[in-house]
Amino acid sequence: MGFLIVFTNFMYRMGIKEKIQEEVSVLELESNQSEIVLYNDEVNTFDHVINTLIYACEHTPEQAEQCSLIVHYKGKCTVKTGAYDELKPRCSMLLDAGLSAEVV
Repeated sequence: MGFLIVFTNFMYRMGIKEKIQEEVSVLELESNQSEIVLYNDEVNTFDHVINTLIYACEHTPEQAEQCSLIVHYKGKCTVKTGAYDELKPRCSMLLDAGLSAEVV
């Protein structure tokens, strides 16, 4: 956090006030985002998880495959970030497909 303040002061002195405001706004937006966390289970196949992530989260096949591997080896994976209202129906689609997930 100290680095950001020093960097921000430097940027302000250099006359780049608009750039600073834009970066702060982006940081604020990112901090207000929710996540869908997908959890591992011993029931669903890789193909089912991949196809469901492609459908519910609009992943590319590569993204879905990577997430399924992370879930398998790590036990969980954040599969989508965004506004809570946008993520809730997507999480419901994952749950309806028999996957274990929650919005956090």
